[in-house]
Amino acid sequence: MEMMEIGGFFGLLLLIADIWAIVNVFGSDRGTGAKVLWILFILLFPLLGFLVWLLFGPRTTKSARP
Repeated sequence: MEMMEIGGFFGLLLLIADIWAIVNVFGSDRGTGAKVLWILFILLFPLLGFLVWLLFGPRTTKSARP
């Protein structure tokens, strides 16, 4: 039972990290195609996708100015 609780905790952390990555991809200044590819990669490979995005993903976000 204890291993399931630990696995569930890490699964929840991974879900939060993936959601954070996807939100940041949406806010980036990349083109639509690049955003779609990043999001698909993160969704299809949750741990690997997040780690690759963390290392190589877009670093800039859209400015709030018009």
